[in-house]
This record gives sequence, C-alpha cells and structure tokens, in this order.
Amino acid sequence: MLLTILNIIIFVAFLIGLYIMARKHVSFPKRVFSALGIGIIFGIAVHLIYGVDSKVTKQTMDWFSIVGDGYISLLQMIVMPLIFISIVSAFTKIKVGDKFAKIGVYIFVFLIGTVAISAIIGIISALAFGLDASSIDLGGAESSRGSELASQAKDMTANTLPQQILQLLPSNPFLDFTGQRTTSTIAVVIFAAFIGFAFLRVMRKQPESGNLLKRGIDALYSLVMAIVTFVLRLTPYGILAIMTSTIATSDFAAIWTLGKFVIASYAALIVMYLIHLIIISGLGLNPVTFVKKTGEVLLFAFTSRSSAGSLPLNVQTQKNRLGVPDGIANFSASFGLSIGQNGCAGIYPAMLAVMVAPAAGVEVNLQFILAVIGVVIISSFGVAGVGGGATFASIIVLSTLNLPVALAGVLISVEPLIDMGRTALNVNDSMLAGTGTAKLTNNLDQDTYNQKEYAEIAN
Repeated sequence: MLLTILNIIIFVAFLIGLYIMARKHVSFPKRVFSALGIGIIFGIAVHLIYGVDSKVTKQTMDWFSIVGDGYISLLQMIVMPLIFISIVSAFTKIKVGDKFAKIGVYIFVFLIGTVAISAIIGIISALAFGLDASSIDLGGAESSRGSELASQAKDMTANTLPQQILQLLPSNPFLDFTGQRTTSTIAVVIFAAFIGFAFLRVMRKQPESGNLLKRGIDALYSLVMAIVTFVLRLTPYGILAIMTSTIATSDFAAIWTLGKFVIASYAALIVMYLIHLIIISGLGLNPVTFVKKTGEVLLFAFTSRSSAGSLPLNVQTQKNRLGVPDGIANFSASFGLSIGQNGCAGIYPAMLAVMVAPAAGVEVNLQFILAVIGVVIISSFGVAGVGGGATFASIIVLSTLNLPVALAGVLISVEPLIDMGRTALNVNDSMLAGTGTAKLTNNLDQDTYNQKEYAEIAN
C-alpha cells in the first residue's frame, strides 16, 4: 500500500506541474505534449519496476483511472449534446438557396469518397504486409475480447438488412441522446437535421418566430461550447493519466507479436493522410499551410482519441485559420463524427477483413475486395465519435462478409496505440471536407487561409 501511495504522490506532483504550466500561460500543445511525454516515461517506470500483473500496479492504475477514465466520461457526456447543437446551429448559420443543397452534397461526397479510398489503402496495406490472423495465438484477454465481439455481432446481425436500416432512424430521440443503441449517433444526427430543416421552414414562413428560434439556438450553442471548453482544459491531466495507465498495463510481448499490424496500420494511415494533402493541393490550396494550421487539432485528436472531443477545435480551426464559413465548418465537423471516418470506419475494418479472411478459408480475390469496399462504405454511417466506433464498424463489416468476428480480439493489446492515429485521420478528413466544400462553392476566405500569423485555438 505504501508503494501505491508513493505512486499517487508522484502522479499528483505531475498534475500540479501541469497546472502551474497552465497558470504561466504555457501553450495548450506544449502542455499536451508534456503530459504525453511524462505519461509515457512514468508508465514505463511503473511497468518495469512493478510489472503488469502486480498488485501495486493494479491499485495504482485504479486510482489513476479517476483522472483518466473521468476525463473520458466527461468527453462522452458532451458527445450527444455537442453533435445535436452543432448540426442544428449549422442550419442557422448557412445561407439558404441553391448552394445549400450543393454544400451538403459536397461534404457528403468528400466524406464517403475518402472512406472508399481509405478502404482500398487498408486492403493494399494488409496484403503488402501479409497480415494473417490465423498465425496469431489468442491469449486469455484476446479470447475474452473475441467472445465479447462475437456476442455483440450476434445481437447486431439478428435483423435483416432493411430492419437494420430502420434502426438508423430516431424512433425515440430521447433514448438516442443516452447513447444506448449502437446506432444512436447517426439517429441523433438525423433528428438534428429534421430540427434544422424545420427551422428553415419556420424562418421562411414566420421570420419573427424564426429569428427568436435562432437567438435561442445560438444561446444554447454558446452554453454547450462553454461546457466543452471547460472539459478541454482538463485534457493535459486526462492525457497524463491515460498514457501512464496504457503504458503501465500494456503487454509488450503482445505488442511485439502484433508489431507488423501496428506498422501496417500506421503505413496506411500515413498514406491516406498524404492523399488528403494531395486533394488539398488539387483544389489549388497550399498543403503545407493546411498541415501547419491543423496540427494542433490533430495533436489533440491523437492524444485524446476522441473525434467528438476534437469537434470544437475542429470548427474553430476551420473558421479562424482555414477561412471556412461557420455553417460549412459546423456541418463538415459534425457529420464527420458519424459518417465516413477514414481511420475507424475505412482503413481499420478493411485491414481486419483481409487479415481475418485466410483464417476463415476465404480467398482474397477481386470479388472479395469489391465486397469489402462496398460494405465498408455502408458501415461508415453512424460510427460513434468517442471510443468503440472502430469496433462497431469492424463488427458490421466482418459479420456481413460472414467472417469470424471473434478473431478481431487478437488486436486488443494494440488497440489504444492504433486508435490514436485513426482518430487523428478521422478529424483531418472532416477538416478536408469543410475546406474542400468551401473552396468548390466559392465560400472560402483565401486571405485567412494563406495568412501566416494565427492565434492559438485552445488555452
């Protein structure tokens, strides 16, 4: 118990150090990087001194989880309200007319088009690295995780395809706000869209009532963003706890065994990120500028592993640094949370399908590859923005292709490590969708985009 108390004292000292950095106005990225580095070093120390399965490690991480899991819980708390109000408020900030439909189409095309490309990249990477789940031995944790995934798949595939499509609709939006269904995220998006279109109708036929509603929606948006800002300020503390726990409890032997999958995953993620930059360049914009101005958001997404938590920074970056109008920024960032996530819904399930296929005796031929791409596109609707999104997408893809879902459990040891890169790519794609849409509809403020000096977007 004394050793546990000692670890807690050291941890609290680190937290105080991060607080002092904040008081001295050290920039947000530097605080997050510091928390990340300290967490990795502290986690390695605990891992090497006490061991993964020691009582001291378990007790210590149990206390650390108050900060780490508490931070994740707060992110989960704001997900549904944030998605809902961001989409509704987007309708109040966008100009109605011919461009309205065009904007929606462009954002949709960017999100779905890139997820199709990411699926292809994932398949190529898996084939190039020769990934094969049948060659990996399942340990206790992996077997347990595999059984859990198989159980979830059974529940999710109990209905026919038409019935599954019906489940996307918000029959009870109040239930979906609790996130209890696997399709709750897309259901809230659909419900918010209905509210938004209803607002436009009221605005057109009853301008006085419409303006009153607009003021109310804008006020509610400001309130939710104030809550989000408070949660975001806790990020360095949460990152410190999460990284320490992740490293301290990681099975290094398993990570070494699955190292090829980790390398293949990041190779695919990097290639897809470069494709994003090629698209930016093809739009006539400077990709280097895009990288510099979006780096802070990607750092947050990478360390927090939360696309939803990154939403406020995502919107602010598009508006204040990239020159994207309010409405387009809100639409692309919000829809990007549940549609077309390149990392979680594109690369990951596609790689998993190719990896699992040999173990199921399925030949990876052109017909199989086309089937994977098609299923990945469909399954990319409704992927949650905080944790579990990649699992949800992989279950849908594997079960639809009649592949053994349980074999996905082999990746439990490296899941957090891969999820960091996936989340960053997801967020980058939504910013690409907003910037590209603004450019193609002539709404992009290129002076803002090209401006070399810019303020921080998080404090």
